[in-house]
Order: sequence, then C-alpha cells, then structure tokens
Amino acid sequence: MFQFIRRLHGSTNEAGDLTQETFIKAYQALPRWRPEARFHTWLLQIARNTTLDALRQRRRRPEDTLEEHAQLADPGPSPLQHLESGRRLALLERLLARLPLEQREILLLREVEGLSYTELAATLGINSGTVKSRLARAREAMLISYQQANEGYPHD
Repeated sequence: MFQFIRRLHGSTNEAGDLTQETFIKAYQALPRWRPEARFHTWLLQIARNTTLDALRQRRRRPEDTLEEHAQLADPGPSPLQHLESGRRLALLERLLARLPLEQREILLLREVEGLSYTELAATLGINSGTVKSRLARAREAMLISYQQANEGYPHD
C-alpha cells in the first residue's frame, strides 16, 4: 500500500501518513466491506481516494528530492550497474510523476499492483473499454517520454 501511495502521490514523507490514514479508514469501513469484493481491491480503492483527496488539498511540488530517488535504487552486481540501474529507475519515477494523474494512477494499479482489467474498472468506476483505452494511452505516453529522455534509444 505504501509503495502505491508513494508513487501516486509522489512524496515519500507524506506517503507514510497517507498509508496510516488509509488503514484507519479501512478499519472504520470494515463493517461495510462486502465479502464478494476482493479485499485487496477494496483497500486499494480506499488508498486511491485518500491519496486523491490529499492531492486535491495541496499542490505537489514538481521535482522529488535526490534522497527519495536514492531509496529506490535497485542493487546490481557492480557499483557501475547499480548506478545505472538507479539512474534508470529515478528517470522512470520522474517520468511517471510527470504523467497526468489519470494515466499515472492506471499504470500503477495495473503494472505495480497487478489489478486485472475488471478490478481496474471496479476500482476506478469506469467500464472495461475505458480501462483499455486509458491504459494504452498511459503506456504510450510513458514510452514516448522515456524515448525522448534517452534520445530515442531505450536502454535494456
């Protein structure tokens, strides 16, 4: 939950508070949870709404701190590979943060949280055709941004 909220909101510092707020809201809403609904999807919906509320309440600064990116680095077998991996991940995080909220949200829910198209439709309150088109546009926007950032040559 923390990683989803951090990526959607863009702030590691506030993600902890929002995660805690999500679980408090979930606990309070637990009597209203329907057993036929998948618990993880229900909880993600609460996290999403909590995060969107926080984003509406304050303007997010456009750039993350280097400290936040350093926490994301994926260790590799050598220091050079570690550095390159960290740079790529930091770039992807920056590019993701620049996407419109609607695109960032659907990419995170599908690619990071692993929600199915049906779960995406239920979580976002849209039909499955809209899920497919939003996801396609978000993926295309991310790919174009990544290629532009790498001068048209994506790295492996």
